[in-house]
Amino acid sequence: MSSTGAGPSAAATHITSRDNPLVKELRKLSQDSTAYRKQGRVWLEGDHLCRAALARGLKPALAVFCESFWPLAPAEWAQAAIKTIVIPDALLPEISGLESPAQMGFALNLPAATGLRPDVASIILDRVQDAGNVGSILRSAAAFGFSQVIALKGTAALWSPKVLRAGMGAHFALQLVEGVEPEALVALAVPIVVTSSHQGSLLHQQKLPMPCAWAMGHEGQGVSDELMAKAALKVRIDQPGGEESLNVAAAAAICLYASAIAQP
Repeated sequence: MSSTGAGPSAAATHITSRDNPLVKELRKLSQDSTAYRKQGRVWLEGDHLCRAALARGLKPALAVFCESFWPLAPAEWAQAAIKTIVIPDALLPEISGLESPAQMGFALNLPAATGLRPDVASIILDRVQDAGNVGSILRSAAAFGFSQVIALKGTAALWSPKVLRAGMGAHFALQLVEGVEPEALVALAVPIVVTSSHQGSLLHQQKLPMPCAWAMGHEGQGVSDELMAKAALKVRIDQPGGEESLNVAAAAAICLYASAIAQP
C-alpha cells in the first residue's frame, strides 16, 4: 500500500455526533451479529480486512476514518469508497466491536444472494456455532480450493463481525449460502463426505472424491443423523495420540488439505 496520505484534497464528510443516523447504523453492524441481513451491508474493521476486500476488486459503499488517521490514510483507501466520512477519535468505540478500535473501516454491500451451485467443491456447515470455528473453516476453504460454503440453519451467521474477523478476508474468495435446509442438499451433484469420530474409513487410507462436499458438524453433537444418511462416504481422522475428538475447525483443515493434495 502507498504511504501517501489522503490530505485535505480528498473529499470527506465530517461527522461529530454519536447520534448521527449513520453512526447508529455502523454501531449495529459492528455489534449485532445479524444486523447485516437487515441493512444489506457488512462492516469491515481494520486495514487487513479492508485490504482483502480491495484486493478482490470490491468497492466499498462507505469508508470511515478517525480524525487522527485521516491525514495519513493511503490515497487508495481514501478514494476507494463511494462515500468517505471522518469521525472524531472519541467516536471510534461507538462503531467498533474490538477492545482496541481500529482507525478505519469499510462498509461493504452484501453480495447478492445466490442459490446452491451443484457441481463445485463445497463445505457444508451443520449447526457449527462458534464464530471462531466458522471463520477458521472459511479460511481453510479458500486456501484449499473449496469455493462454496453452505451453512445449514442453526450455523453461526457467516457475515457476522466475529466470523468476518476470524475469516481474515476469506469471505471475499467464496460463495456463501446461508439458512439452508438439509433437504435442499439433494440439489448437490457432488458426493457428500462426512467426518465422524467413531465410524468410517481412516482418512489417510481413503481415496477421496473431488470435487465433493465435506460436511462439518456441531461442536458437541457432530453431524446430524439426517445429514449422515446423505453421505456417500464417511471418514475418521486417525489420532495416534489417543484424543477422543478434534476441534471442528482443525478437522476441517485436515480434511480439506487431504482433498487438495489427493488431486492429480
